[in-house]
Amino acid sequence: MSQIERITYLAEQLPPITLDEMKSIRLMNRMDTKFVTNTETLIELLKLAKGLYYSQCIDGSRISSYRTQYWDDLGEHKMFHTHLCGHLPRTKVRVRTYVGSDQSFLEIKKKNNHGKTKKKRITVPSLEAVINDHYGEEFLQELTEFSFDQIQPTLGNEFKRITLVNYNKTERLTIDFDIHFHNRETGRSAENDHVVIIELKRDGRIPSPILPLLRQLRVKPSGFSKYCIGTVVTNSEIKQNRFKKRLAKVMKLIEKPLPSAFQENQQQ
Repeated sequence: MSQIERITYLAEQLPPITLDEMKSIRLMNRMDTKFVTNTETLIELLKLAKGLYYSQCIDGSRISSYRTQYWDDLGEHKMFHTHLCGHLPRTKVRVRTYVGSDQSFLEIKKKNNHGKTKKKRITVPSLEAVINDHYGEEFLQELTEFSFDQIQPTLGNEFKRITLVNYNKTERLTIDFDIHFHNRETGRSAENDHVVIIELKRDGRIPSPILPLLRQLRVKPSGFSKYCIGTVVTNSEIKQNRFKKRLAKVMKLIEKPLPSAFQENQQQ
């Protein structure tokens, strides 16, 4: 059984929750935390999550596929460098496509000076309609300083996602894996199929059942931007000195072995 088959099997062992049922989850004092690990650790985490979490089920599937295309300004890559340096406020322009339903959205994602992120989006016919026909131009100009004549499609990615919800419905956990990048500027592609990005969105006033499990598996909070990582590994011409140490740290995280107790369990 492949790793993706094992992940799928374990996600299906968790009771399902529908999109409609998830609408009742209101995180009034929301805190977001990212973690980076590898697929072997994810397999153990899903085993430990049994009895604590639901897994989102859409059209009978526990795993959803996504495609994302980012834009940046011509020449300077202002949005990339602003994120890379941690400057605020900052903006991302992207089209996200939900592969299963073939729905696409033009999204403007902003992080303000207080670190709070807001996302607005509109439905678009397709990614090609935005690239070729500048569909959504008015929406873009209303929310950013750019027009489509000033920016170009740069990095694209594809990944799979599992969404978990705890039994008390006080948190959501998105788990992204099998990540692939393609850069329209350079024509280069890269795979990070062993990387797993976990994002915990929770009510900060209530204890989280996943945090003790992550500590047990030695998974610590760690920032990870698909846009920045993907750009660095597919565009050697772009200035990236600030990111080399961070990339090395990520690679060390995803290559680390499981704690010995879990290695012994796998061998039995």
